[in-house]
Amino acid sequence: MSLSYALVVLLGLLSVSVALPFSGRVVGGENAAKGQFPWQVSLLKNNNHNCGGSIISKNHILTAAHCVVQGNGIQPYPTYMFQVRVGSTNRLAGGQIIDITNVAVHPSYGNFLNDVAVLTLSRPIVESDTVKIIKLASAEVPEGDEVTISGWGRLTTGGILPTYLQFNNLVAISTEECGDKIGMGYDSLICLAHPPNNGACNGDSGGPATYKNELVGIAGFVYGGCGSGFPDGYAKVFYHIDWISEQIQ
Repeated sequence: MSLSYALVVLLGLLSVSVALPFSGRVVGGENAAKGQFPWQVSLLKNNNHNCGGSIISKNHILTAAHCVVQGNGIQPYPTYMFQVRVGSTNRLAGGQIIDITNVAVHPSYGNFLNDVAVLTLSRPIVESDTVKIIKLASAEVPEGDEVTISGWGRLTTGGILPTYLQFNNLVAISTEECGDKIGMGYDSLICLAHPPNNGACNGDSGGPATYKNELVGIAGFVYGGCGSGFPDGYAKVFYHIDWISEQIQ
């Protein structure tokens, strides 16, 4: 399958040196209510929001591989560089900060595929109204059904980060349609379609796509810029279920 990689953008943040408060709108989304996405975490790198993630056990977070690796390989950065904030819709405050003790990167990560990593926490999370474990996908998402995404990603390409967690509803499309639209028709991906000026952006990487209260996708990349109108690419949790399950035994 042909693909112009210049048009594909990974959704992690290289760095965030200035925290800009903003209560605006994931692209085209809206503010999440307290406890609406209790599995959502902010993955901090050097004390700054870098990516999203999801609580998949009392001791583990699921995120994107490209959020934690050095360069284009699969070697992760040292664990001391990472923490997660759990239990808050505010990426700058609230909840709890927990250290990371291990990073497991999918061994086949590369070329925007198998973009999956599991982080081990230094201590177990304690579930509450704002902190909960989300179930992993038990089946494929039917074509045409709505999937909910959430994150603290930029509101526009090159724009600012919101202070408060954003969410939006996108639509799952078939592998064949994803191949036709962006040349990424792979079984390991779930592609989510949306109108222009909607969808994921930098800083949403690793964050959840959910369907019927199950985690079905891990934010990976956009094609043609944030909110371009092309589908966004998410690692498909159901496809990777065996590898993920092995990491949390």
